[in-house]
Amino acid sequence: MTEVTPPLSDGHRALKSPDISFEFFPPKTEEMERSLWETIKRLAPLLPNFVSVTYGAGGSTRERTHATIARILSETTLTPAAHLTCVGAARGEIDDIVCRYHDVGVRHIVALRGDPPGGIGTPYSGHPQGYATSAELVAGIRKRYPDIEVSVSAYPEKHPESSGFDADIDMLEAKVDAGATRAITQVFFDNDLYFRYLDRVRARGIAIPIVPGIMPMHNFKQARGFVTRAGTSVPDWIAEKFEGLDDDAETRKLVAATIAAGQVQKLRKHGVDTFHFYTMNRADLVFAISHLLGIRPHGAQKAA
Repeated sequence: MTEVTPPLSDGHRALKSPDISFEFFPPKTEEMERSLWETIKRLAPLLPNFVSVTYGAGGSTRERTHATIARILSETTLTPAAHLTCVGAARGEIDDIVCRYHDVGVRHIVALRGDPPGGIGTPYSGHPQGYATSAELVAGIRKRYPDIEVSVSAYPEKHPESSGFDADIDMLEAKVDAGATRAITQVFFDNDLYFRYLDRVRARGIAIPIVPGIMPMHNFKQARGFVTRAGTSVPDWIAEKFEGLDDDAETRKLVAATIAAGQVQKLRKHGVDTFHFYTMNRADLVFAISHLLGIRPHGAQKAA
């Protein structure tokens, strides 16, 4: 196992409170917008390191991302990170988007290649005048705005389009060389996958933080379909925990919270001190898991 700080003994449990961040997606309707802002209001007192807002190629979804970011900046004290992809736009158009974000005060971008225009599982084709890879996008951002922090993606089970782990880590190394300062992992459910990946990354001399991405599965069937298309495996034991609960949303919620809480607490015991939560614009499970990590509202925290 790699150089993760070991857990303290039972007589010395005063671990540093972990850093957390949250991912949201821009709302499509007024009802979804109300729900998102209720979630932000609930989670903001936990003082996350930052909150990211996902991005879709195309005018309307792109503008929703920008509007959500702008509102976070104007109405909260949270630090927003704007997702940005290479999909469907020329370099000049993407550079203009970065400029708009910089002008309104954004100093953190999550730079991604993005999914194929035809959806996950279809061949990827970039814009002929666009950034071809996420590494190129990172370099473009950092060249124009060295004050913008850039986070990128990482894949404990390798990117589904990658030929193997070596090629996958080659791409991560290229993103770091281009100026990335943090990697956030694709969701995973087996902690051993994360630690084995971390060993491979560190063996390459890549030293940036590799932050585990955690997703509580509010709706198991929907979540499993989504994550498996993106290359994440779901252990059989997790599926078994949700058997017979299709019509029992409350129990599903308790099971989802238990699974995710167990995962982060085990990571925590092995010295992991930073977590990124894919909230799906819901606060309840993420708030509960953060509480179990020792994080309290308004910065009053206890050790996990």
